[in-house]
Amino acid sequence: MPKIDKKLKKYATAVSVVVAVSIVGFGFFTVGVTASLDDYVFFAILAIITPTAVLSYIDFRWRKAVDEHLPDLFRSIVQAQEIGMTLTKALEEATKRDYGPLTPELKKMVVQISWGATFEDALLAFGNRVGTVLTLRTVPMIIEASRSGGRVEKVFDPMGKFVQTTLFLEKERKTQTRPYIAIIYIALFVFLFTIVLLFRTFFTSVEGVPTLVAATSSPSDLQRTFLHMTLVQGFFGGLVAGKMGEGTMAAGLKHCLIMMILGYVALRFFM
Repeated sequence: MPKIDKKLKKYATAVSVVVAVSIVGFGFFTVGVTASLDDYVFFAILAIITPTAVLSYIDFRWRKAVDEHLPDLFRSIVQAQEIGMTLTKALEEATKRDYGPLTPELKKMVVQISWGATFEDALLAFGNRVGTVLTLRTVPMIIEASRSGGRVEKVFDPMGKFVQTTLFLEKERKTQTRPYIAIIYIALFVFLFTIVLLFRTFFTSVEGVPTLVAATSSPSDLQRTFLHMTLVQGFFGGLVAGKMGEGTMAAGLKHCLIMMILGYVALRFFM
């Protein structure tokens, strides 16, 4: 998975907003302010959410891969220093191994040092480029260890164990919250099943018999109302699922897409 730059995210957001506005404008001039305009608005919402959701997922996978390779990197540095290598030389040897997305960043750091940059400046630039929480926590510790001198490998060894423990706790937290995310999806399915059942049972006329709500609302108005309710529940339910599962609202956009599409298809084809 490649790293997603912030400029790319802003560019994708701007383009998706323009596309969404174009879709709504086309729908307005085509069907006017009618129930059919809801379809255009729905696809406009998808046009806004989809690029952000895809880029956020790719960026999340990249950051996750970086954090997962940090313990292996620290372990190799410890082994290199135990045989007498300096910290800079240990980093150069680490670039010859495969640490996933960490390897290109390590090569950039080694090149900066070879061009005359200090170890601290190169390491700070490395932390700013990567930008994961674990990297930003470990970089200051490495800098302080290099300043203090002595056996720096004694710092890297517990640091690798700290990162490994943090990743394990994060994985355990996701495992424990997975049933609650499933409950959000089940709640949506129950909501959709109830809507379809009520609409087919009470809100449609059979052989000329008027509906229970024929005097106040037409079936098309009710169908439109149910669609709006479903999309709202799918959107906010997805945000809650992302916050519970991965700790960020942006991570919930993929759940928003799935739940909103499922709700739209269910109401359009089964009601």
